[in-house]
Parts: sequence; structure tokens; C-alpha cells
Amino acid sequence: MSAETNMSTILIVDDDEEIRYSLSRVLGSRGYHIETAASGEEGIEKVKAGLKPDLIMCDVRMGGISGIEALQHMRSANSSLQIVLMTAFGTAQTAIEAMKFGAYDYIMKPFDVDKVIEIADKAISSSQDMKSAKQYEKKVNYEDYKEGIVGNSPAMQEVFKVIGQVAASDATVLVTGESGTGKELIAKCIYQHSLRSGGPFVAVNCAAIPDNLIESELFGHEKGSFTGATTQRIGRFEQCDRGTIFLDEIGDMALATQTKILRVLQEGEIQRVGSTETIKVDVRVIAATNKDLETMVEEKEFREDLYYRLNVFRIRVPALKERKEDIPDIVDFMLQNLVKEKKARVTRVSADALKTIVAYAWPGNVRELGNVVYRSAVVAQGDAILLKDLPDTIRGELEEGTPPVSSPTPAPVEEASESPVTVPEAIPVVEEPKVEAAVPAAIEPTVGAVEPMPISLPAIYDKLYHELRERQEMRILTLIERQMIERAIAETGGNQARAAEILGITRNTLKKRLDEYSAG
Repeated sequence: MSAETNMSTILIVDDDEEIRYSLSRVLGSRGYHIETAASGEEGIEKVKAGLKPDLIMCDVRMGGISGIEALQHMRSANSSLQIVLMTAFGTAQTAIEAMKFGAYDYIMKPFDVDKVIEIADKAISSSQDMKSAKQYEKKVNYEDYKEGIVGNSPAMQEVFKVIGQVAASDATVLVTGESGTGKELIAKCIYQHSLRSGGPFVAVNCAAIPDNLIESELFGHEKGSFTGATTQRIGRFEQCDRGTIFLDEIGDMALATQTKILRVLQEGEIQRVGSTETIKVDVRVIAATNKDLETMVEEKEFREDLYYRLNVFRIRVPALKERKEDIPDIVDFMLQNLVKEKKARVTRVSADALKTIVAYAWPGNVRELGNVVYRSAVVAQGDAILLKDLPDTIRGELEEGTPPVSSPTPAPVEEASESPVTVPEAIPVVEEPKVEAAVPAAIEPTVGAVEPMPISLPAIYDKLYHELRERQEMRILTLIERQMIERAIAETGGNQARAAEILGITRNTLKKRLDEYSAG
């Protein structure tokens, strides 16, 4: 039986009739439409017959095929399914296999009602996100961007124009821009469109090579020229004859080495370390830096004559925050690249996830975006990146326990606690040492009706601050927080969701505080 169009569907797969009944009561009270199956085989048949549940909750150990096997069969029939596994045996193997084969999550038996509801609500929300991901279609033709540079923004179009102007010449090019913007990709693009594309392309990260080795790396050395020079070495400039050398992070190069780079640009010749012989080389130089070379020249940290030799053509690569309109195309290109390299199976992004990605500031630019896309594609359970798959630094801290958009107004959680599912005992109210001298009587917790405050809030704050300064050992703020939390727990009969709502904090924060009190 299919669910009503305004109702999310949950399929419960378990060979224990009591578990099926209990979960049906708890989740049905939230307004979800419930379907059940007494075995993994029956659950698979329902999915293959056309049932499209928003969430499947499946036991791991059942008669017949296991929950892990059922998960694999159901995911092969519909890769967008959100599946939560249930187990009484929380082994490392179970956890690893569950996530490896694409489970949304897994929960332990006996159940915590709040935890069941929390996971179900989140999974339903993810299911809705997965459906929105279908609206995100392929945006770029992968073959059109074989250089790896993606962007149709005005800022990138200007970059492409300059590349076109300079590529066919032998002019030296200086590429500037923030770290992670793709300066090496720009250098490779110039090379690939140049008359030297048939020759070698060698990239050297000047910042990664110690000052005492940079000259040997660039110009080579003779045998015996210094300790450890047991053989003759051919430097990068010689290797790059009739080709293009890319000197990345040239702003980190020592002044002594800068002098020798200047000689290469002026005379077209080098000397190996330990040799007096000059060697002619025909090399085009493309340099890059994320530093302000003009300021470095003024402060005598970079040679002025070398700066002018490098700055014949200048290409500034815009930061990602300056071309946010390119982000959807870049993300799409990155996903296609991951699929081609068989590093991920994800091909889509949900609308909410993409909106969040575009809104982020991206201080690490395209490099950071690439890392986030790869990480999110790895953790995604389906074939789409959802909002929950993004790192916390990108999406921010989301509010816990939010009911799904598509479900009706949830019934109070107290009603769900009447089911046979195990409910944890209410946290006992711990009596604190008497602190009459530390806490004004006006804010002592009362169990019955709350009396009107005899003094104003500002006056209370003044008294509290005075006590904090005079009696720091009493930890007054901690005591007040604990009294408030324990009172809310007592008044709601141990209902953590309701207590958190009263206190104006998330359920996770409340649980963390209660765990701390229990441990103390």
C-alpha cells in the first residue's frame, strides 16, 4: 500500500513482531505512514514491487538474509533509499559494513525513543534533500574543460583572453593570486596552447626546496661540488630546454638565487654548482606567487630588476569569492572527474547543499572546494551530496531534532513513551549543597507555582556578579545552569526533547550536560 501524497513513508523490516509493533507506534505517532516486513526477503520484494519509502529501518540479524545483505539488494534497486540498520550487537564490523554499503545510520537495541525519533526525522529530511538533488543536472561537458579550468564569469573570461594573447609568444608571464586559486593550471594552459607544447613542462615549487638546495635543483651540480654530491646532476633548466619551466611561489626564493634566475632571463645561460662552464638553455619562464611582490621590492626582499623581467605579462587569477557564479560548474566538473577516476559514485548535489556551498566564503579557494567536494562525495550514502554530507565548517551547526518538512505536526513525545519500546529512566534531580549565602533567595528554584520576582532582573544580575567576584569557589553559574536543567527535566517527567525546548537549547546540548552531571 502506498503512502498518501502528503505523508512520508517508513518501511520497518524486522522478524520480531514486537519490535515492528513498537516502532510502528512510536513513528506512526509522528505522522509517518508505516509499512512493515517480517524478513529481509519481504522488504526487498516490497521495494522491487514499487514501494518507495522515504526511510527503511532494517534489523541486522534476522532469519534468512541479513540486514546488510538486504541493504545491498534494496540499494541496488533504488540507490536513493535512506536505510537505518538496527542491531543489538554494536561491533566494529557491523558499524564499518553498515556505512561501507551506504546505510544512513545504525542504532542499538534496546531503543532510546528520543534517539529513534531523532534519527528518523533526520533521515526523512535527507530523503527529501535527495529528491531535490534530481533538479541539479549536468552543467558542463567534461571534455570542454580538459585543462581543468572551469568558469564563465566575467573575471575568468578576462583571464582566458590574456592567456590567448600571450600563449603563442615566448614572453615571460607572472601569475598572481591567492593560494589555491589554480595558478599552476593557468601556467599549464599557457604551455598547452603555446608553440612549445611539444617540449617539456617542468613545475618547481620554490617554497618547498631549502635555500641550500634550490640552486642545485634548478641549475644542477658537478660531482664533488659539495658534501653529498656523489654524481653529476642535471638541473631543471637543462631538463626543460626548448620547453617551459613554471617557478611556483617565486616570492619565497632567496635573493642569491634570484640573481641567477635574472641571468637566465637576460643571457639564456646557466652554470651548474661547482662549475665555471656556462650552458646555453632555451627555456620559457612562467612564475607565480601569492605574495605582494611590489611591496617586497620596496622592502628590498625581492630584486627590482628580476620583478620587471618577470612582469612582462601579468595574469591575476581571481579568488573564488570573486566568481561565485562559477561554483556550480566547478562542483559539477569535480564530480565528473571523481567518477572518471573511480574515486566516488556521486553525480549530483541537492539544491540545499549547492546553495550552502555557493554561500560559503572559501578562504582556501578552489583547492579547498575540491577537498570538500571529495570528502562529501565519500561520505554521501546515495548518488547525491546532501546538506548533511557537507563538513560543519561549511554548513555551520544545524539545529538538532527538526521535524521533516513533509510530515504532519508531530504528536507530543510523551504519547510515544507509552509504547513497549524501552524508555530510559528520568535523570534524578541531584541535590546540591546549600548555597543560600551565594545565590539570592529571589532565584532559588521552586517546585510548585512560580512566585513573582521580588526584585528586578538587573538587581539579580548585580547580586550574582557580586557573589561571583567574592566567592568564586562556589561556581555559581554552573550551579544555576544545573538547577535550571534539572528542574526542566523534573517538570517534563524526563522528556529531554520538551525540556530542551523550554530551556532554549538543543537536545544534544542538554544530553551532554546531563552526561556531565551523571559523571560528576
